[in-house]
Amino acid sequence: MQIETERLRITALTPEQLDWWLNDLPRLEEKLNCSYQAEPLEGIFKEIVSGQLEITRQDSENYLWHSFWLLIRKADNVVVGSADFKNVPDEKGQVEIGYGLGKAFEHEGYMTEAVRAMCSWAKEQEGVSCITAETEADGFASQRILKRCGFTEYAGNDTIWWRM
Repeated sequence: MQIETERLRITALTPEQLDWWLNDLPRLEEKLNCSYQAEPLEGIFKEIVSGQLEITRQDSENYLWHSFWLLIRKADNVVVGSADFKNVPDEKGQVEIGYGLGKAFEHEGYMTEAVRAMCSWAKEQEGVSCITAETEADGFASQRILKRCGFTEYAGNDTIWWRM
């Protein structure tokens, strides 16, 4: 599955591709004809991706809601970031989006472009009525992205919850 924007190809990783991202990055780069320069796949981020791989294997029918989507810049096939929906829509039709960008690509509008496109895609899917996101209380860049994309704040203490 792929979503196209003006500057990005947003590519959902299949379970096999997600495994390559974790364990054989050169193979993923070769298969997708890209160069991965986004956030390093290490620490807690690697643990999250690994957990999502297991879920995509268990629920491959719904992998688009469990996997990560790579944000590939069309101009040079560089992966600038990634995003994901954290689960299938719940009984209320809510789905949570998460995202991250490589440091070298911040303040270029890539994440706003990607979040808009992914939310548009999600809203077209059956059973989706609301998209949510969580930011750190001091995550001002992420908060600006969500505001630009039409999200509004609805709860918060240590973290802030947003919805569209």
